[in-house]
Amino acid sequence: MRVLLIEDDDAIAEPLAEGLGRYGFAIDRVGTGAAALAAPLPDMVLLDLGLPDMDGIDVCRTLRSRSRVPIIMITARGDETDRVVGLELGADDYLSKPFGLRELVARMRAVTRRSRLTDTISPGMPSGGETGPLGTTPQCVGDLLIDRRTRKVHVAGAQVALAPKEFDLLALLAEDPGAVCSRQHILDTVWDPNYFGPSKTLDVHIAALRRKLGNPTWIETARGVGFRLTVSAGGGEDAQ
Repeated sequence: MRVLLIEDDDAIAEPLAEGLGRYGFAIDRVGTGAAALAAPLPDMVLLDLGLPDMDGIDVCRTLRSRSRVPIIMITARGDETDRVVGLELGADDYLSKPFGLRELVARMRAVTRRSRLTDTISPGMPSGGETGPLGTTPQCVGDLLIDRRTRKVHVAGAQVALAPKEFDLLALLAEDPGAVCSRQHILDTVWDPNYFGPSKTLDVHIAALRRKLGNPTWIETARGVGFRLTVSAGGGEDAQ
């Protein structure tokens, strides 16, 4: 697998490239966003958000507009907003600095498996896979309309643009509206049965999905268990 490492810090990039090489990855390394966008399309992108010439978020946006190449964001930023924006733009995962090489490799392998599964099941669709049965009839939950065939979502007649993982997450919750879906089941289904990483990734996607649906009460939190999609239009009460 050819990996494009976008990292301007030599102290991080050089040992990282060497370590990934030992795992069999072929690493092309650039230190700026401009160089990354001019580079040949790789099999995977490792993207540092703190670049000297442009914001990594803008690099992510441009790459995703061009292709479905898997993107893992690498960031030292502690602001959750950066991670949410990156994931909304189509990044497949994020990893906070400092991190271990084995964790990164596990994330890369998991993202690769999901990408290959998506291409096998739904060729031509955005990366992220299909959740639940591939139905031909859109599903209505109150004012919410979910079309799994076209992967489009409407709320009260207005289309809502969702990132691949956000759609998969919503489609999973909609399989049984009102029922609680455990955090582990969501991670196993929407991410990977062997997902290796913080469960906070799920919370980031839930927050982004609530915001895009326009009403946080669409998705309720069952404390210590998981999440449910509310049955009534506009969501239920006491959402977290």
